[in-house]
Amino acid sequence: MEPKDNFVIVKVNNNRKQYLPLLLTGDESESMIDRYIDSGILYVGFLNDDPMAVCVVVRLDPDTVEIKNLAVVAGYRCQGYGGRMLKHVERQHPDNIIILGTGETPSTLRFYKSCGYSYSHSIPDFFTDNYPAPIIEEGVTLRDMVYLKKDNRTQK
Repeated sequence: MEPKDNFVIVKVNNNRKQYLPLLLTGDESESMIDRYIDSGILYVGFLNDDPMAVCVVVRLDPDTVEIKNLAVVAGYRCQGYGGRMLKHVERQHPDNIIILGTGETPSTLRFYKSCGYSYSHSIPDFFTDNYPAPIIEEGVTLRDMVYLKKDNRTQK
């Protein structure tokens, strides 16, 4: 059961760029965000009317959606809001396989594993080939994109 607080998740259809600062915490490249912000579904989590979490989901095919960006404001991380955003996406996309790509950051991989996501595949050198400067998280220089998946079709 989710805690009782003033956290609400809203699907945003217009003026998506106003959430760019928050989106940039999940993806450091505005040009990469521009590739999916208009084609995806943007969910924004508000706590006491302040935006503090985002998630962008893109449909790949009739059976599969991809989470392109999931971010929570730094002061609210590790408090369950990221997991609540994922659960919302899972409820909005029943009967779908949900995939997502992330770096090799240990805490991020642990988080997704704790939410029921498992390793699918990797894209070698994704971060070094697609980002102008090295991205270092938790002392790890991100190189490969690690794809994780959850088969939401079996979660009933």
